[in-house]
Amino acid sequence: MKTMINILIIGLYCFPFAYFSMYQDFANYSMLGYLLMITATSVLAFICRFFNNSFPLLIGNILSGIISFYFTGEMSGNERWGGYFKPFSDYQLLVFVILFNIIPQCIVYKITGRFKK
Repeated sequence: MKTMINILIIGLYCFPFAYFSMYQDFANYSMLGYLLMITATSVLAFICRFFNNSFPLLIGNILSGIISFYFTGEMSGNERWGGYFKPFSDYQLLVFVILFNIIPQCIVYKITGRFKK
């Protein structure tokens, strides 16, 4: 049962959250993608802590980052995409978003641990 939950969490983390957020910002001029990313990954962090396993949290964030890098690379041929995130490049913003997204996950993970005891 625990293995299946870990596989499910890792599978959900394989969604390219950072790329999706940046794409929503680019295509729709909406910050809603960033809010969705923080909410979804925080819920996944809560589930990881609830089942007392940080492995899917670590692996999932790494895989999500790698997949986001892939899709960002696919968009880099678009001139509007490359200049949209000024003063950052698309890859610089991607790294910033990935690192920034870890903060709420860590907070949720710590808070959930306090309530479990």
